[in-house]
Amino acid sequence: MITSSQLIITYLLLLLGAMFVFIALGHILYQKRSPTSMVAWITSVIFLPFIAVPFYFLIGARKERYHKRYVDFHNEMSNQDYNVTSFEHSIFNLSEKNGIPSATRHNTFQLITDDREAYNIMLEEIEKAEKSIDICTYEFQFDESTHVILEALVRKAQEGVKVRLLLDTVGSLAVYLNQKNFAELKRYGGEVAFFTSLFKKPYLNYISLRNHRKIYLFDQTRVISGGMNLSNAYMGEKSTSKSTSNRYKGLLYLLTGPSVIHFYHIFHSDWCYAVKEEEICILPTKKEYSGENILQVVPSGPDIPSDGLYEALLNAFYNAKKRIWMVTPYFIPDENIMQALIIAHRKGVEVKLITPKESDHLFVDIVRMPYIRELHDIGVDVILYENRVLHAKAMLIDDDKSMVGSVNMDNRSLFFNYEVVTFIDSVETQKHIEIWMESLICEGTRNIQPPSRVREGVENIMKVFAPIL
Repeated sequence: MITSSQLIITYLLLLLGAMFVFIALGHILYQKRSPTSMVAWITSVIFLPFIAVPFYFLIGARKERYHKRYVDFHNEMSNQDYNVTSFEHSIFNLSEKNGIPSATRHNTFQLITDDREAYNIMLEEIEKAEKSIDICTYEFQFDESTHVILEALVRKAQEGVKVRLLLDTVGSLAVYLNQKNFAELKRYGGEVAFFTSLFKKPYLNYISLRNHRKIYLFDQTRVISGGMNLSNAYMGEKSTSKSTSNRYKGLLYLLTGPSVIHFYHIFHSDWCYAVKEEEICILPTKKEYSGENILQVVPSGPDIPSDGLYEALLNAFYNAKKRIWMVTPYFIPDENIMQALIIAHRKGVEVKLITPKESDHLFVDIVRMPYIRELHDIGVDVILYENRVLHAKAMLIDDDKSMVGSVNMDNRSLFFNYEVVTFIDSVETQKHIEIWMESLICEGTRNIQPPSRVREGVENIMKVFAPIL
């Protein structure tokens, strides 16, 4: 028999649950998000409150309004003599108006497509560093590859080089929970910080706002960036171990020139936020540069006031005249990007999508397939890479514009994560990226099977939740 006290507790729990539902609904309505995403969240909160409400408070927030200030590039810029004006190159105009750093000329750009080459170049750049090494990565694992990298960082710290290592708490959860392997680095003055703790004020540190940027900065003059994290799953020496043979197929790039300062600003802002330091940015001394690439560094995330990267992609898709080639591990586009690609194809633009046959997330594989089939069915050239798990992110637009970086083609990456990409205006650099993409095509298949009735039903149900992924 139910007692009066049990009834009171039940009513109080229901009242508390209703209160959290109303708080969540109010927060959703005041967040800047697409109507599709808003409807998906509201529907989930109303019909699945016990699952959706906690889920929303963990991963639902977008912009970091109150804690991490926006990165201000224009008031802190050096090397302005190398800036490219929007009048000279209109493709950079939109991003610049969104508060993104100006494009710069005279940069060097080296594409890194091999896991062993990436590992060796990383060690070479660490060894060459004389003043500072600043590393920001989403995932860091203690393994045979990072053991060597960590030893190299310890040696540089012993030599007096300033070493800072910034890791995302969720992506590097294992090392966050067990940091003993960093003891020697710290002993010699190296610093290790984690981006947003899980345990200090967790209600202020939304799990959704992850630092997915990869910035490996040396002496504030050379930077490696792209999509590879620091672990044996991404880079290292060749061995007979299974982890080596199953490495992700990733992509990095090494650049020098005036664009490096933009990576420094981004890292410095992230570091100061993580360690709760005041952002006093000391700019490097001006230098003379002689590279041949025009580059624009485009960050996105809660610390950028606009959705500049998203708008830049839409702008590129709608203005493409000849081709759009895209490599992405996770293809779950919103309706605007999907429509832009469909329109581009129907205008006669050559649209290619290169994505893994199987990613490292089964749930993502289920959700993405309706989008892939829709493009495939209208004649878009969709290639499913079969060799390894494809983790690279890159794009070609027409004959001279390219993009490489950390961003995936999904809502989580475009609207929630801290990301950084580089747009390149160079025919020669694009040719190198094109050759690499063609090698992926040779290892892929265009055989996309129609789903079974059960599979189609499951995919369509899961597609409803795509806007909140």
